Amino acid sequence: MTNSASASNGHAFILPPELPTQQGPEGILFDFNDGARLLLPQGNWRVEISDDETGNVLFANDIIQGWVISTKKYYVPFRLRVWRKGESDPLLDHALDLRGQRVLISFPTGTLGDLIGWVPYAERFRKTWRCQTDCTLAQPILDLFRPAYPELNFFTPETWQAERGEAQAPYATYRVGLFFHGDLDRQPYDFRQVGLHRTAGHILGVDPDEIIPDLRTRSPRQIAEPYVCIATQSTSQAKFWNNGSGWHEVIDFLKAEGYRVICIDKEKVVGRGYVWNKIPHGAEDFTGNLPLRDRVALLEHADFFIGLGSGLSWLAWASRTPVVLISGFSLPNSEFYTPWRVINTHVCNGCWDDVRLDFDHQDYFWCPRHKGTDRQYECTRFITGKQVISQLRRLIALRSNPFDIKTTALADPDQHAA
Repeated sequence: MTNSASASNGHAFILPPELPTQQGPEGILFDFNDGARLLLPQGNWRVEISDDETGNVLFANDIIQGWVISTKKYYVPFRLRVWRKGESDPLLDHALDLRGQRVLISFPTGTLGDLIGWVPYAERFRKTWRCQTDCTLAQPILDLFRPAYPELNFFTPETWQAERGEAQAPYATYRVGLFFHGDLDRQPYDFRQVGLHRTAGHILGVDPDEIIPDLRTRSPRQIAEPYVCIATQSTSQAKFWNNGSGWHEVIDFLKAEGYRVICIDKEKVVGRGYVWNKIPHGAEDFTGNLPLRDRVALLEHADFFIGLGSGLSWLAWASRTPVVLISGFSLPNSEFYTPWRVINTHVCNGCWDDVRLDFDHQDYFWCPRHKGTDRQYECTRFITGKQVISQLRRLIALRSNPFDIKTTALADPDQHAA
């Protein structure tokens, strides 16, 4: 039986099948669904789980009956051996081999930016191991990625359980997510040390180098005039550009340069308690809960995008649009690479990437070092309009260069094969 469980941020994952899916000799069952799993019938057994790449023995013990499950849940080239106690030759000797097998990659159902960063590693995983790869994720993200990766099998958690079930139970399952509290059982490295998107490569055992997906719709241009898209809202106040005049200065500058400024936030106003954030004056209101592919159709024709360390910046990046990313709560390595990253290192910064601190999803006003003091959110309050405009001047100047600016901004070994 399969059902769902929760990640650290409360989004559903698929639980492994109730029983291991692979039949071994004499009633032994095994698989690699959420770690290496062995279920042994009554007997006198000697069990060993090792890392087949290094030869390190991870577990060895005698057992009469029952379960043996690995602590590590990310990709490890496990080798399972089971002996009858006292015999020299193993009854079961199985090394993990994903080739041709059905494998499930279970993603959280929310978090737009995270999923845009992670799903391309599922395709790298499929190509690396030459396996049948199922991916479960939310319907809006599924609709976004299915045209880009037709050889991945996409499902929502509900449709996967209905359509796959026990009849097509997976050989292995991996869960890709952000695991806090120093959890090194579900990820080989703390995601804050390797980057939010690259952690997927580490969890899946493939090359973690950055992959830029190509989510462009190739739809006709909707706006004739030169325009820039901006997104100013987020799910936590720490992610906002908390400089009171910054957006207004930037919008005035862009209009003077001849650009229309299009705000594509989902909501016009967001906030909690005594703090409410409105889209900035002077920007054209294109807000609304629109299909993501409609947003891509607008983004792919924009001269560039300006946003925060949040989902729409990732969507612009995947639309192959140059991104000016304003963030102080995260470090540059946390998100995708852009030559136009804006951070002020003269003040407190990078709390999101501090492994000693865990982000509180329930605290809209999270600021772990300076909350309630006059230094709260100084990481973005001291990113000035002048600092962002200086990046915009560079970007606009490059647009007159005969070499395609989008190519220079997005150089990546996988981008042409995506």
